[in-house]
Formats: sequence, structure tokens, C-alpha cells
Amino acid sequence: QVQLVESGGGLLQPGGSLRLSCAASGFTFSGYSMFWYRQAPGKERELVAGISNLSRRTKYGDSVEGRFAISRDNAKNTVYLQMNSLKPEDTAVYSCSAGRSYDAPTTSDYWGQGTQVTVSS
Repeated sequence: QVQLVESGGGLLQPGGSLRLSCAASGFTFSGYSMFWYRQAPGKERELVAGISNLSRRTKYGDSVEGRFAISRDNAKNTVYLQMNSLKPEDTAVYSCSAGRSYDAPTTSDYWGQGTQVTVSS
């Protein structure tokens, strides 16, 4: 059974940092590119970051470039999202996905349920 389970979300003040984790099981993790998405109420889902299966390539959405960092540990079947200098507009549900195509993240095969991140003073 394929599972992607996100954790690490929470409530924090602007300027703070948070690290999200996404633990994968049920498929060959090292064969998939991994992505983080977010969706805020009333807004479309947005690609936050992506990383290729062997970590050779990464990409970021314009709104998080320079503040967020994606990484993965294939030995632990886990992908991470380090979020720094958080802003209220980063408030959203953050989800991870797994796909065979690094260049086509929307075609991901597997999706997690998400974890809430709220940035507020």
C-alpha cells in the first residue's frame, strides 16, 4: 500500500522557520522525483519545490525561492522541506507528491494528505 505521510506543520510567527517531512512507503522511493505543493483557502494548488530522484536537480516556486530548501534521504524514504523567513502568505496546507517525471510534477503518481502551516502574529 502506497503512503505519503506529511508531518511537521504548525502555527508560528512571521520570520520563523519550520521543517516539514514526508515519509514514503509502498513504492521504490529512489526511483521517483518528489514535490511539495501547497494550497491556501480559495487559491489554486501551487508547486513549492521539487527534487529529482537522486537529488541532482531541484526547483522552486518564485514565491519561495531563496527561503525554502527541499532535500531527501533515500535511505529513509523521506523528503524534507526546510522553510525559513516564513510570511503570513505562506499559510497553506502543504502536501508532498511522488512522480516519475521531474519535468511534469502535475502528473505525480502518488499524493499525500497534507499538513497545515499557519504563519500569523
